[in-house]
Amino acid sequence: CFMRLLNWLEGELWPRAKVDALRGPWSLGRHLAHLDQALAQFDHPAADRCFGWNMRYAARHLDTLDLVDGQVRPFVQRILTRFQNVTGPALEQLPGQVIHNDANDNNIIVDATGEVAGLIDYGDITLGHRITELAVAGAYLMPGYADPVAVMLPLVAGYHSAAPLQDAELQLLLDLVRTRIAMSICMAAKQIAADPDNEYLLISQQGFRQLVSQLDAENNELAYYRFRDACGLEANPSNREVVRWLQLQRGGFASICHYPLSDPSLVVEIDLASDGAHASKLAQLDDAAEFTDFIFGLMKQANASVGIGRYLERRGVYKSAAFETADPGERREIHLGVDVFLPAGEPLYAPIDGMVECFANNSDHYDFGPIVILRHHTDSGVPFWTLYGHLSESTLERLEPGQRIPRGELIGWIGNYPGNGDWPPHTHFQILTSLLGMGPGIHGVGNASMLDVWRSICPDPDLILPLPRSSRAPVSRPPGHLLLKRRMGLGRMLSLSYRQPLKIVRGEMQYLYSEDGRRYLDMVNNVCHVGHCHPQVVAAGSQQMAVLNTNTRYLHDNILELAGRLKETLPDTLSVCFFVNSGSEANDLALRLARNYTRRQHVIVLDEAYHGNLTSLVDISPYKFYGRGGRGRPETTRVAELPNLYRGPHRYGEADAASRYAESVSEQIEILAANGHMPAAFIAESLGGVSGQMVYPDGYLESVYQRVRAAGGLCIADEVQVGLGRMGDHFWGFETQQVVPDIVTIGKPLGNGHPLAAVVTRMEIADAFANGMEYFNTFGGNPVSCAIGSAVLDAVLHDNLMQNARDRGQQLKQGLRELQTRFELIGDVRGIGLFVGAELVRDQNTLEPAGEEAEALVNFLLSRDILLSVDGKYSNTLKIKPPVCLDEADVAHFLHSLEQGLRQL
Repeated sequence: CFMRLLNWLEGELWPRAKVDALRGPWSLGRHLAHLDQALAQFDHPAADRCFGWNMRYAARHLDTLDLVDGQVRPFVQRILTRFQNVTGPALEQLPGQVIHNDANDNNIIVDATGEVAGLIDYGDITLGHRITELAVAGAYLMPGYADPVAVMLPLVAGYHSAAPLQDAELQLLLDLVRTRIAMSICMAAKQIAADPDNEYLLISQQGFRQLVSQLDAENNELAYYRFRDACGLEANPSNREVVRWLQLQRGGFASICHYPLSDPSLVVEIDLASDGAHASKLAQLDDAAEFTDFIFGLMKQANASVGIGRYLERRGVYKSAAFETADPGERREIHLGVDVFLPAGEPLYAPIDGMVECFANNSDHYDFGPIVILRHHTDSGVPFWTLYGHLSESTLERLEPGQRIPRGELIGWIGNYPGNGDWPPHTHFQILTSLLGMGPGIHGVGNASMLDVWRSICPDPDLILPLPRSSRAPVSRPPGHLLLKRRMGLGRMLSLSYRQPLKIVRGEMQYLYSEDGRRYLDMVNNVCHVGHCHPQVVAAGSQQMAVLNTNTRYLHDNILELAGRLKETLPDTLSVCFFVNSGSEANDLALRLARNYTRRQHVIVLDEAYHGNLTSLVDISPYKFYGRGGRGRPETTRVAELPNLYRGPHRYGEADAASRYAESVSEQIEILAANGHMPAAFIAESLGGVSGQMVYPDGYLESVYQRVRAAGGLCIADEVQVGLGRMGDHFWGFETQQVVPDIVTIGKPLGNGHPLAAVVTRMEIADAFANGMEYFNTFGGNPVSCAIGSAVLDAVLHDNLMQNARDRGQQLKQGLRELQTRFELIGDVRGIGLFVGAELVRDQNTLEPAGEEAEALVNFLLSRDILLSVDGKYSNTLKIKPPVCLDEADVAHFLHSLEQGLRQL
């Protein structure tokens, strides 16, 4: 008897769920990896089953070929024969274990977040190989897609992130996908023969019938490289050896032409980019003669003998159908070599000893025309190739396959249109670490979604060509490709904003621009304090960078200029500056100063506070150590109550709210004293940031500072988010509480996004720190950063940004409060200057947080080209802290759009 224990899994079947094209396959891959890890030690005498769905025995389906439809039979026969002779024997050398073996879409459960919650139907469980687990899943993901291999990339990446795949597994993967599809077609053929009236069997096979022919055209080697790239590996594993060898030989290569390409007076770069300076002109050129006149006209204007077309340049000149890809939304338009424009008939020479691998006349319009490929080897025997395209037809008459071409010897001559593929006279020079089995048909132009794969196959030609400057063009990858790369190449904990992440490529004052040119009003980026790419700030940094950038071990005016100007804005007692690179570094140094001065370790912080990402600061950030992944409060940290006048125990209108909340700090001091300790410091943002744009009751910090100082501790004001005039009527946030801290920390707004921050403290605290141990920060206080910091202070003054912060803040709060009277969702409006929060609640009495509604509003505003975010313990507070150059029309636009969003909730 068979007995099955059934458990309930919450979620939807994959076909009925809203599955993100990246997140869904990624999570499926990780889930399969975790499942295989769990099954790795499982065994059972019945596990090794010889049945129709066990891929180990796939060759047995050759016996049923006569039942397979004649249109797909040749594909199926090739696949199964290859499995019998090549794939199957290689598979038996790979890790084997019990696998689920049936991750088809109707067996996959997806939860409400879009992640895979589990698999059902273990009826096909068998002893197999873990790579076939991926092959099965991939086979069912692929149907219906123009580029089926691309669909598998996040699946493979997700699996590899949890259970690293062997190189031999990745090499076999595409063949195994083909094998699974062939098995399915054969199994369906048998079932249809036994039950010809079952229409479902025919419908379910339609996708596989098309897919089997699609995959027949896929290049196995290229797919293998794509799988490696998806796993965060070098696509072509031999690329590193080739590049390293060429780097060591650089300078010993012969010139490929008569002209010394290293001479900048002879060489000019030709911009052929689809978005470059000449894009509109290039679009108007009708034939090769006009194109030639254009290129050589630019060379004449520059008085140059040689023109250079850039590596990795995205071009719009590849207009023929030959540059189309399987994906109708993408063309091959990324140039994989370097063009060397010379008059027709100019000779070309081998830069390195080589042998003729192949040559051909690719005479199609916009193709290579006459092409020669030479084969070379590194000292360890790793092969690589150099390619020379658009040559003269007479070049091919002097060559034979296998012919040796020594370094410096003639290869051939530059061709002319139309015989050179109908291009201006030039040669396309390309380095290749693989020919992909394509011989002279290898591509000279790649597609953006495979950019990193093509770079691994076609490394930078500058490795051989001695050009006066790099020929590499800036690269741009599609958003989906970037998402996958982030998952494998960057830490997974790095978050992205919005349900559909933006690719931002440019900033200008209060606006950010996406890759497609769409302009967004930035209502949340306080780091670019005086405006994105503020022209005076950019100029100050550029000018100083062109002169000198070094460290503080040399005398320089800039650091003292910035220190002096900062101190002019602060109380007299704050007289000594330290410069660092970030708010986190500033707060870490502030802790060191306080602990060194007091000879104590314990720090009092406010609940929900965040002070930075260093270990020392996570230890004093309840937002982190009480949050997901946190380890709880460290012994040396005491947490006082957040003075929240909206939902705390003491509310708006209570006359003694400040002192009541300050009592919580006294309680923490008493707890420390009872255990034989006293505080080194109390640290708080002058207004709470991640706690939800929190404004403390009047007199709160004054009362707290008195209590802390009475206990011998120091008071640290974290001004990372609120300083430098953002308050409007005050330059610093602590001034709104009428206090003078012992230490002030200032963050990246001081550099307007450039890595610059500062700590300012009292003389005696700084003197105590000078105990013999040197404090040195390589980049803190360098001349470039200090020039930028001074330019930021100039902008605050000359652009009247304090007044603007005051006026726009008042406009913003008035508008929000007017909306509050009409929309009960807005529970509280608070803030000073351009540091404003609007807390959303579902019930004005219970204050139930409206986090989902806040997220919905943020995404609605994104659809209206406005960038916003949320903060607070319940992620229900709209945080508004834009560049302080925001204007009146921007605020009006924001308020109008917010009203539209509120009406839709």
